[in-house]
Amino acid sequence: MAVHEHPHRRPAFRFPSLRRGAADRASAEPATAEATAAGAYAMAGLRLLTGFVFLWAFLDKTFGLGYATPSGKGWIDGGSPTEGFLSGVAVGPMESVFHDWAGAAWADWLFMLGLLGIGVALLAGIGLRIAAVAGTVMMALMWIAEWPPARHLSDGSPSMSTNPFADYHLVYAVVLIALAATGAGATWGLGKAWARLPFVSRHRWLL
Repeated sequence: MAVHEHPHRRPAFRFPSLRRGAADRASAEPATAEATAAGAYAMAGLRLLTGFVFLWAFLDKTFGLGYATPSGKGWIDGGSPTEGFLSGVAVGPMESVFHDWAGAAWADWLFMLGLLGIGVALLAGIGLRIAAVAGTVMMALMWIAEWPPARHLSDGSPSMSTNPFADYHLVYAVVLIALAATGAGATWGLGKAWARLPFVSRHRWLL
């Protein structure tokens, strides 16, 4: 005799939503890992490009490569990396101070060592915290020198400022801070090896 299912018996209760949730989480994990890896590569690329900006500025100003610095007027030829820029400051609360600093040996050395140190640190992926601090100070001073909030220069001529606050100096400063905060030296750089050094592991501000 055939066994018939009772007409009022309910089918066994299942949890399809739980199974779907587990499957969704499993499929989401590779996507999250891919996004994390892509983000690390993007930050590493940004680090290398920014490092090249600083290092190239150092090389051009040192050797007079004919770009921003004319040939024969490099630092090694007796030219001053700061005189032209600082003596040309024509606006802002530190205008006279920058004029006094223009061409000073200590200003040249600090500026050039800053460019070199930040550029090397970013390209190598080490010391990003120090580079972020030094770079932010440098960018802040250059921002003040150009003083974007001003509509007119000291002589009354238009300042040609394109934005009263956000300019490329501010963008560079934020980029440097972001690179240090995200540990961007670990990808395509020596950040991991640098962090394992005993002296660096004891002094985390060197990361």
